[in-house]
Amino acid sequence: MAHHMTHFDPLSDIARFDPLRSMDDFFKDMGFKDALKDFARPSPIRLDVTESEQAYLIKAELPGFKVEDISVDIDGNRVSILAESGQEHEEGNGQKVVRRERHTGQYFRSFSLGQDIDTEKSTARYRDGVLDLELRKLVGGSAKRLQIS
Repeated sequence: MAHHMTHFDPLSDIARFDPLRSMDDFFKDMGFKDALKDFARPSPIRLDVTESEQAYLIKAELPGFKVEDISVDIDGNRVSILAESGQEHEEGNGQKVVRRERHTGQYFRSFSLGQDIDTEKSTARYRDGVLDLELRKLVGGSAKRLQIS
């Protein structure tokens, strides 16, 4: 039987001292930490934003949605993208769902740009899971929902 000797370090407990650990434990015990974890997640709508002198070009990944399930709202320089997916109901033949991993519900992303958007000259197009927005710049603006083709 081998005996392993360990080095005693009287300061090791001080080095591991974490005064906020007890607060984390408190919130974890109260259920707040789990309730707030969704706010820390990155948005599931990923964007690429480029800018020219005349417009902002935005590509947003929204795979698996139908064009009628996506809306784009513009208010001044604020752009909001909402995509909703409903749960499919499998029926018949005595089948039941064993596992469901696909998300149902809403995806939402809102962000501000450097200039207001001219909603009359801006366009939105959805193809192959990517929403392309060409948002023309304007001084001054108004709220409007873009029609997606």
